[in-house]
Amino acid sequence: MASRAGLGYVSPPNPNANICILNKADTGSPASHRYFLARRTVCEMLRDRGCVIDDSELTRSLSEFRSVFGDQPDPETLRICVPLVSKPFKKVLVVFCGPEEINKAKAKFILLNIPNKESLHRIIIVLGGKMNHFARAEFELCEVKVEVFPITELIVNITKHVTMPKHEILTTEEKEQLLVKLKLADNKMPYMMETDAIARYYGLEKKQVVKITYNSEITGSFVTYRCVK
Repeated sequence: MASRAGLGYVSPPNPNANICILNKADTGSPASHRYFLARRTVCEMLRDRGCVIDDSELTRSLSEFRSVFGDQPDPETLRICVPLVSKPFKKVLVVFCGPEEINKAKAKFILLNIPNKESLHRIIIVLGGKMNHFARAEFELCEVKVEVFPITELIVNITKHVTMPKHEILTTEEKEQLLVKLKLADNKMPYMMETDAIARYYGLEKKQVVKITYNSEITGSFVTYRCVK
């Protein structure tokens, strides 16, 4: 007798296959998933910047996030305000915005409703939608440095990509020692733009120096330095 395989036999569909797929599918709202990913990246970014971040913020699952903030999170409840390890009296505030466009009036409203600005080191605004240039100008006038991140830039932590080299921010003393060793002025060093994704992630400012360590099978291991421009 000819085998079923030889006759082009196709096995009948598994009636449980669709059930298995449905069981694994995310039935929550896309908005909550997006806020979950972005808030986790923000917490990782804050820790990498030297802020005090509880481990629970980094290990919280999507289901735990939804149990705390709901399936349709109110951006106001997602705020984060944490101190710096080196300066506990200074804090970084993260404000999450909804999908509506941020105009000048909205920017003013956000800034007016931030208490104790004198205790803040930085303010980070996470945009769920667009922001016009009038709002951006309003944030630039703030006495505290304001950084703006579209939420789409925070869905994935760029520093965790397998091809990303290791970045270390030099202290002022380490920078001076390096310049003496290399017999260079900082304006003669290879540079990294302040708008570079890595510079933005670490909140770097002009003239800060970054040590970059590459380690791969193709390039081998080597170290280079970049001064933020």
